[in-house]
Amino acid sequence: MYAKTRRWWTGLRAAAADDRGMTTAEYAMGTLAACALAVVLYRLVTSQAVKSMLQSVLERALHAPF
Repeated sequence: MYAKTRRWWTGLRAAAADDRGMTTAEYAMGTLAACALAVVLYRLVTSQAVKSMLQSVLERALHAPF
């Protein structure tokens, strides 16, 4: 009886220690974080303040005296 219980307990611990699904969850969270960052950067770059700043930098570069 002891050996059977010990094998059952060992098998249960081995099954609980198996973390093959963790990699998928980590990739999913990483992908979600990357998408969220991309959305924030897109909103920032397409904002009116950044557009006007880039336009003024380009105008100064084009109209710079030589």
